[in-house]
Amino acid sequence: MSGVHNLILLIGDALIYFAALAALFRVRHRLGIGAFFCALGVMHFIETYLASIFYVSLPFGIVTSPGSSVLFTGKLMLLLLVYIREDAKVVRQPIYGLLIGNLLMLGLATLMRSHDLVALAPGRAADFGFLDQMGALMVWGTALLFLDCILIILIYERSRAWLGDHIFARLALAGAAVLTFDQFGFYGGLYMLTGAPLAVLFGGWAAKMGAVAIYSVLVGSYLCWLERPVGRRRSAPRISDVFDMLTYRERYEELLARSGRDALTGAFDRGRLETQGRRTIEDAAGAGRPVSLLLVDIDHFKSFNDRFGHADGDAVIRRIASEIMATVRATDLVYRFGGEEFVVICDGLAAAPALALGERIRREIAAGGANVSSRVTVSVGVGSCASDASDYDALFLVADRRLYQAKAAGRNCVIGDRPVAIEAPVRLAYTG
Repeated sequence: MSGVHNLILLIGDALIYFAALAALFRVRHRLGIGAFFCALGVMHFIETYLASIFYVSLPFGIVTSPGSSVLFTGKLMLLLLVYIREDAKVVRQPIYGLLIGNLLMLGLATLMRSHDLVALAPGRAADFGFLDQMGALMVWGTALLFLDCILIILIYERSRAWLGDHIFARLALAGAAVLTFDQFGFYGGLYMLTGAPLAVLFGGWAAKMGAVAIYSVLVGSYLCWLERPVGRRRSAPRISDVFDMLTYRERYEELLARSGRDALTGAFDRGRLETQGRRTIEDAAGAGRPVSLLLVDIDHFKSFNDRFGHADGDAVIRRIASEIMATVRATDLVYRFGGEEFVVICDGLAAAPALALGERIRREIAAGGANVSSRVTVSVGVGSCASDASDYDALFLVADRRLYQAKAAGRNCVIGDRPVAIEAPVRLAYTG
C-alpha cells in the first residue's frame, strides 16, 4: 500500500504546485510577472535537493523523486504556458536567469571554501561534499533545463503542423519528448555523482510521463477555461523566428542593423551605402581624386534559389560576399545593395584599375568552391569618376547600365568603359 500512498501524495503535490504557481501567473498583470518567476526560481534548490537524495516507491516497481517528477516537470510545463500566453521574449528571462544564477552560486560556493570557519556546535561542521554535489547537479540540471525549454517550445510549435489546434495533444507530445531527453541526460549526471541504479532511470522516466499527462491536462484546462484567446487567433510563428528569439539572436541582428551591417554577410547595408558611400564619392569628386563604383550581381540567382532552396542561396550569398571582401583593397567599401547585388566603392581607383579589380572579383568567384551550391558566377558593371560621371547618382546609373550590358552579353563578365574578355572554361556552370 505504500506505493499507492506515495502515488496519491505525488498527485497532491502536483496539484498544489500547479495551483499556487498558476494563480500567481493568473494575476501577473496586477503583481507583475516577476512574482511568478521568483516563486518558480525559489523552488529550484529544493527540486535539485530532492532529485539527489529523496526517492519514493510507486506501484509497478517505479522508483522516483518528487523533485524530478513533480517539481521539474511542472516547472517545464509552466514555462511552456508562459510562452503560449506571453511570448519568447518573456519566457527566455527565467531560462537565462536560472542558468546564470546557478553558475554564480557554484562560483561563490567554491570561493567560500577558502574561509576560516567557526564551529557553532560539535557535529555542525559544513558538509562541503554535499555542497559540491548539489552545486554540480544544479548546474547540470539547469543546463539541461536551458535546452529543455528551447526544445519544448520548438516541438510545441512544430506539432501545430501535425496536430492543428489540439492543445492537449500538443502539450503532451512536447512534454513527453523533452522529458524523455531530460531524464536520460539528468540520470547521466546523477549516476556520475551518486552511482544511482538503473531503476532510478526507468522509474523516473515512467513517473515523468505520468506527470506530463497530469500537467498537460492542467495547463490545457487553464488555457481553455481561464485564458482562452479572445478575438482573432494569433498566427503561427516561424520556428526559426522562435529559436532566434529564445537564443537572443535577434538582438545580434538588431545590433548589426544599428551598426549598418547586413546580418547575413557582414557587409555594409544599403542604408550605409546611401550615407557613407554617397559621401565617399562626393568627397573624392570634390577633391579631384579618382573613385570607382562596381555593381556586382549574381547570375541566375533566382533560378538557383528555386532549384536548390533558400538555405543554399544564403550560403552562396555569404560566400560571394566573403570573396568580394577578400579580393578588394583594405580601403575599399563593400555593401550589400539588394538580395543578390553588391556595391563596391573604391576611393582613389581610376577606370582601368577598377576594371581590373572587377575582373579579379569575377574570376575568384567563378573559380571558387567545388560543391553544387558554389558553382555560380557574377556579372559586374563598373563606373568611374570623373571619366564617366561626377556624382554618386550618375555614377550608380552608369554602373547599373553596364551591369545590364554584361547580362546581355552572356553574363559572367565585367563591363566598364570597355568589356573584359573571358575564357570559355570559366563560363557559367549552372544556368538554371
